[in-house]
Amino acid sequence: MKPGRQRLDKWLWFARFARTRSLAARLVTDGYVRVNGKRVDASATAVALGDVVTVAAAHATVIARILDLGERRGPAPEAQQLYEVVGNAPE
Repeated sequence: MKPGRQRLDKWLWFARFARTRSLAARLVTDGYVRVNGKRVDASATAVALGDVVTVAAAHATVIARILDLGERRGPAPEAQQLYEVVGNAPE
């Protein structure tokens, strides 16, 4: 992967949008994730700083801008530093 980019499934897991990396990958392959407004179906899709990710998870739909890629899955306060919520889509 190019410097400054990260796999989407890995970022979703680091940012705690999914409990496991395999569940993060499944969110992507099942069509519940968009990057910059485009639906993606490959969990290996590369994301970078500034990309806008829309996640339609079971508990909520969240629109978030990537602020950091992260290097590990840390505690929730650390994970929240990886993104800023741009908005919540209506349910």
